[in-house]
Order: sequence, then structure tokens, then C-alpha cells
Amino acid sequence: MSATQAAIAQLLPLAGDTFDKNKVTPGILGFIVFAALALGVWFLMKSMSRHMGRVDFEETPEPASANPEATRAP
Repeated sequence: MSATQAAIAQLLPLAGDTFDKNKVTPGILGFIVFAALALGVWFLMKSMSRHMGRVDFEETPEPASANPEATRAP
């Protein structure tokens, strides 16, 4: 059993007395997790935008001999 699991196992019975079963909210932990995910997505989007700006792509035209149907007369 890890230290985190042991701490949760010891603190969970204490929360049972103060826990209102009719009102369940995500609380501060839910906000922190949501904010961390939003911040991570923001950094990923910023990084992707920077990397896409560095891409220098020019499509080369197809050679005429590579497509035999284009040279055939109807």
C-alpha cells in the first residue's frame, strides 16, 4: 500500500461525518484538477501553434510521366 493510499484510508472515515449525501460538489480538489488540465491544454495549444508556424511546406508538382492516364488520348 502506498503512502497516498494509506493517508486516504485514514482520512476517509473522518470525512464521513461531515459529508452531506444530499449535496455533492467537486470542491477545491475538482477546481484544482480542472484548472491544471486547462493550463496544460493551453500550453499544448501554444506549443502546437509555435511548431506549426515553423513548418515550411511546399508541395512539388507531379511529374507527367508518373500518371499514364493523363497522357492517353480519349
